[in-house]
Amino acid sequence: MENLPKVDPFRQRYNTIELELSDPDIFKDAEKAKSLSREHNHIRAILGFYDKASECLNELNQLKELIEDPELGETAAEELDSAEKQFFAVREELLLAMLPEDPDSGRNTIIEIRAGAGGDEASLFAADLYRMYCKYGESCGWASECLGQSPSETGGFKEIVFVFKGEDAWSKMRFESGVHRVQRVPVTEAGGRIHTSTATVAVLPEAREVEIKIDSNDLEINVCRASGPGGQGVNTTDSAVQLLHKPSGISVYCADERSQLKNKEKAMTVLRARLLKAKQAEEDAKYAKERKDQVGSGDRSERIRTYNFPQSRITDHRINYTSHALADTLMGELDHLIDALQEFDQKNKLNSLSF
Repeated sequence: MENLPKVDPFRQRYNTIELELSDPDIFKDAEKAKSLSREHNHIRAILGFYDKASECLNELNQLKELIEDPELGETAAEELDSAEKQFFAVREELLLAMLPEDPDSGRNTIIEIRAGAGGDEASLFAADLYRMYCKYGESCGWASECLGQSPSETGGFKEIVFVFKGEDAWSKMRFESGVHRVQRVPVTEAGGRIHTSTATVAVLPEAREVEIKIDSNDLEINVCRASGPGGQGVNTTDSAVQLLHKPSGISVYCADERSQLKNKEKAMTVLRARLLKAKQAEEDAKYAKERKDQVGSGDRSERIRTYNFPQSRITDHRINYTSHALADTLMGELDHLIDALQEFDQKNKLNSLSF
């Protein structure tokens, strides 16, 4: 149909999936059944938008034909502007729905926060980011679990790794990767001078075991006693686990649990996510850089976002977005940033496509 993209391939795929889902044997493979159900729902939404857009276009064409009618022309002209706006709004919804779905959509999401430049103040800022994300995750209804942490002496974090478990966790959190910069007067600064510090954030989709096979011969496993506060059991047993994946050189340390087995399981979760990221980097041009490049060196001059306390301002430099709701944002109200980033991303994708 004129002015609308073709959806015949989607209809064919929809019919094929319906046949597959009608076979009870498909549910013996829970992962495949879940994937097909997601795709089925996604295509159903596309076809629904197309049908709605088709109705709007038919109405629009009818109004255009009626404009020359001596009796109905005036009424048609009055309704034409509203009909055009409705058609283009529905058409945009259709085009957005037709964009290829992110292959990592629906996955649990691992967040790694590390203190960058700025010493103690950087570690305190890392803790602020952790609290901000935890509050945001709670508002989204995601479950979270700490996978590993390295506290600083000042009450912040040199490093903290945690996972969000939620259907839309990846689609919302994936824009947070990069260097976050803070400008404020540290609590330790007697002279009232503003300091600039950074923390790096890496966002990784959790890998499934079937995707990443790890040969036990490629692992070097060391166990030791956990250091720092944690109660009687933590510091008196060899519960901490450090994994070294020799082929990639990736090292993961976990000492959160009293059980050595649980610490190993958490460390393996992080290791698989990092290995998946490296695998994607090799297979797909959008992951062409190494994982370290995702967050840069942590230098103050590299940043995706600045949190300026004296002006109560937060700025995302990738989209030139500025808000003065800094306090609310740090309390977990991130939707204004996430929405702006998603809208920018969608527009770029639409501009790159031709239907």
